[in-house]
Amino acid sequence: MIRFLVSILVFVIDVLYKNRPYPRFYVLETVARVPYFSYLSVLHLYETLGLWRKSDWLKVHFAETWNELHHLLIMESLGGNNRWYDRLLAKSSALVYYWVIVVLYMISPRSAYEFMRQVEEHAFHTYDEFLKSDGERLKLQPAPAVAVSYYLTGDLYMFDEFQTSRRPEERRPACDTLYDVFVNIRDDEAEHVKTMAACKAENAQLTFKSPHSALPEAKSEPPIVAPQPRATGRGALE
Repeated sequence: MIRFLVSILVFVIDVLYKNRPYPRFYVLETVARVPYFSYLSVLHLYETLGLWRKSDWLKVHFAETWNELHHLLIMESLGGNNRWYDRLLAKSSALVYYWVIVVLYMISPRSAYEFMRQVEEHAFHTYDEFLKSDGERLKLQPAPAVAVSYYLTGDLYMFDEFQTSRRPEERRPACDTLYDVFVNIRDDEAEHVKTMAACKAENAQLTFKSPHSALPEAKSEPPIVAPQPRATGRGALE
């Protein structure tokens, strides 16, 4: 079933959009972020029912949606969503996949994570092939403002949180040209693949940590005492 679901997505992305890269990436990123919403929905449901509470899973999956959101914003800035039928196909597919993954995640979380691992692996190869075929052209174009903001000056705590194979602040990529942007997106997809593999590990419920939670505890420091306002008037003399 996982292979069947992935094959449908691959058909839409690779066959229908073979010669239209930016709409192709727009559809890919619209659908690719949906399973993370599915995971969050089910995890919130379990927590509400008092069945399971795992804050690290919530943090990582939200950081993954945040990363995919900025991939989507980059594709929109490049005109990937200009045509209404591309938007319709992307959003319709996303709606279907949301509910499919919700049900799958409730039945078999490891299968749901394997689905996303395959999707992200496909995305990695899709961007890698694009870089090889169009790299010289991309090097001549500036990076979109939304990409510069995300990779250089945005919420870098969130950028670090979805990369469970790395320590925080370990990865700080360049973002000068459009080529750099697509290298960064490709490498983001590789990090998603690693995180999905970590999520589906047999002992993940006991060992899985977000990058910041996995850091050694900071050394205890004496408490900082806030300065107090000086007394004035009569109270200062008493």
